[in-house]
Amino acid sequence: MTLARHLISGFAHIGFVIRHLFADFARLATLWCRSHGALAAENLFLRKQLALFQERKVQPHRTDATRFLMALLSTFFDWRSALVVVKPDTLIRWHRKGFRLFWRWKYRPHGRPRLPANLQELIHGMAAANPIWGEARIADELLLKLGIRVVPRTVGKYLTDGFRPGRTPDPKQRGMTFVRNHAQAIVACDFFVVVTATFRVLYVFVPMEVGTRRIVHQNVTAHPTAEWTLRQFREALPGDHAHRFVIHDRDRIYSKDLDQAAEAMGGRVLRTPVRAPKGNSYCERMVRTARRECLDFLIPLSENHLKRTLLEWVAHYNHGCPHQSPRPGIPVPLTPVPEPSPRRHQISDDCRVRAKPVLGGLHHEYSLEKLAA
Repeated sequence: MTLARHLISGFAHIGFVIRHLFADFARLATLWCRSHGALAAENLFLRKQLALFQERKVQPHRTDATRFLMALLSTFFDWRSALVVVKPDTLIRWHRKGFRLFWRWKYRPHGRPRLPANLQELIHGMAAANPIWGEARIADELLLKLGIRVVPRTVGKYLTDGFRPGRTPDPKQRGMTFVRNHAQAIVACDFFVVVTATFRVLYVFVPMEVGTRRIVHQNVTAHPTAEWTLRQFREALPGDHAHRFVIHDRDRIYSKDLDQAAEAMGGRVLRTPVRAPKGNSYCERMVRTARRECLDFLIPLSENHLKRTLLEWVAHYNHGCPHQSPRPGIPVPLTPVPEPSPRRHQISDDCRVRAKPVLGGLHHEYSLEKLAA
């Protein structure tokens, strides 16, 4: 019995070996039919995994290069039977990550190069020194004062608040169309109220040229009357003026006698509709600018203090403040006009930027200054 058992066990082992030999020969025949490239890829694929196991007593380092190469080699043969280091889901994840990186590189943004570092610092400095300026104001400042042409959207990319789209103009013919067509010959005027530190109410009278946005006159009083307003009209509209229309609201200060005197000076009076502040929108916008850029940051101590402050701000508004509409432009153009920089986004090497503070540093006016030879 013992001999028979050994014989049966020996024949079973021989049969097992024969079956494995046949399986190996069948696998060899299959490999013989495969292409040389697939065999080379599988060989390198197995060698990369073996290299991970042969590292001495350290955790295998799966670098991005190894992941990329294994994912690339897996496309040349049936990799599932040869993968022993990681799970199939892991290799598929590496493959997907490679595709994401490839398409991210392929569709990377292709646009204009970024602005030079010194110009970026200048934009940041302007925005920091003038907190209420937007991208359009900074772009106009660069173009009109420094000769550097940068569109507002490009400036907005380097500001923290980003780009703020403007209002789409209405193409229909409205009452404002008349104002646009005759802007160069129109003077709009209005009163607005300022309260002093002692709670005294003062009235500011401001007439403005609609075409250029130039403030032609300003004055302050605590008791506005028709006679006082008429004197301001005479100072704002001298005898040789070229204005044909005067726009004001229906306040009782603008009496019939005042309108007749204004027409005698050569200007036709146009009253705004009842309860329609948009009829004098240009002047209303200028009043808002006066508050936002000047009066919201100080408390007048007296009437004289308010007059001095407005005098300085009006000089800055007329001679150093770029306006968005019509833009780019300054009410009183610079003389001489700075020449555009030959290099679009760079400041000339022989110049430097000079900043002049206005209203104690609330605003700054920028200009180019030639360096000494």
